[in-house]
Amino acid sequence: MHTVFDNNYLTVAFALLWGAIIFNLDRFIVSTMRKRKEWYKEWVLASPRILLAVVLAIVISKPLELRIFSSEIDRKLVTLEEGIYQNEISDVEQRYLTQLGTIQTQITELKNEIEVKATRRDELRKIAQEEADGTGGSMKRDAGPIYRIKKKDADEAQLELEQTELNNRNLIASKQSEWDQLFNEKQTEIQALKRNPWNGMAAQLEALHVLTQESKAMNAANVFIIFLFILLECTPVLVKLMAPRGPYDELLEVREHFFKNHNLEKIAAMNHATAEQLKYYSNGA
Repeated sequence: MHTVFDNNYLTVAFALLWGAIIFNLDRFIVSTMRKRKEWYKEWVLASPRILLAVVLAIVISKPLELRIFSSEIDRKLVTLEEGIYQNEISDVEQRYLTQLGTIQTQITELKNEIEVKATRRDELRKIAQEEADGTGGSMKRDAGPIYRIKKKDADEAQLELEQTELNNRNLIASKQSEWDQLFNEKQTEIQALKRNPWNGMAAQLEALHVLTQESKAMNAANVFIIFLFILLECTPVLVKLMAPRGPYDELLEVREHFFKNHNLEKIAAMNHATAEQLKYYSNGA
């Protein structure tokens, strides 16, 4: 109650109410249990009460554990909160990753096409130059017809390169603008994310669960605290079960037997009176 509402008055009021409920519940459980000669029957009848005590113990022990390990839980909450924030950022980036990657791939392909054309142009220029100076091709200096053919191929490659550059650079600029717009949208969405405080009871329970998995000492302490409360909640029932059958139980059985027989006698007397009345009215008729 204090964790949820952070109000001392509500906490004290609920604590008193809860204590009264548990006190009367334990009193009712113990007072309604009967000592029997067959001990296993007592344990069978007491099993639902023990199960209820275990559930109550777990419910009660958890807030106390949160209070005992509050400093460790607070430090772990900071880590978990950062992890949640980073996961939210990763989710946003993942949604944009495919689109940005596709556009970047298209830009790379367009640039590669220009580079391929440029490489081809350079190769044809080199071949034409070698033909002109006699270091390649026909190995003859000033081989006019052959040089002109190779020079023509190099010029055509240059024109093709220029046309490709013209077309692709426009496409690259358009794709780059589209990529920049998507990237800015992603950054804007990431900046809009807020580090919401993650410190509620569910968050604290999650932090406690993580801590008990990471630390054997905390796990052992957690188990012993739960076991302690289970033992405390089960103590009234266990004491009643382990206590020997005494004079009170004998007198209680005699008293209950007396009331049972007394009720049977009253029922039998009423039945007899009713039968006599019916007989009288039947004879009178």
